[in-house]
Amino acid sequence: MKLKQISIFLENSPGRLYEATQALGEAGLNLRSLSISDISGFGVLRILVSDVATARRVIMEKQLPARVDEVVAAEIVDTPGSLAKILKLLMENQVNVDYMYALAGTSSGKAVMVFCFSDNDLAIKLLQKNQIKILDAESFGILENPV
Repeated sequence: MKLKQISIFLENSPGRLYEATQALGEAGLNLRSLSISDISGFGVLRILVSDVATARRVIMEKQLPARVDEVVAAEIVDTPGSLAKILKLLMENQVNVDYMYALAGTSSGKAVMVFCFSDNDLAIKLLQKNQIKILDAESFGILENPV
């Protein structure tokens, strides 16, 4: 139920984001979700992509520093306070959210959140025990190739 996410470290300068996304597009890869944040002159581009192994190869060929991380995607009710309820459950069980981002484009009355937890396995158990749907690679159209 964990997803493989690629984190790409990019110099915060014109064209670096384009270079990475252009290379992935030319390889026929679809971005399933993304987040980018700035850290002291560098950006961290976090992506869920249709084929992780191919994306990793493409990024390595571009000599961009990157790593593969495990994340958890959860489908939550899209109502005020629903995220806070989940965060309280995690807090009460000593599970930290290292980072998270949301996916846009759902129309089911649900929101999709992508989390990196201090303990992904425990977080999955807690969320499932509380009837929170965990999304798998198939839900995103992601090939599960070994990386």
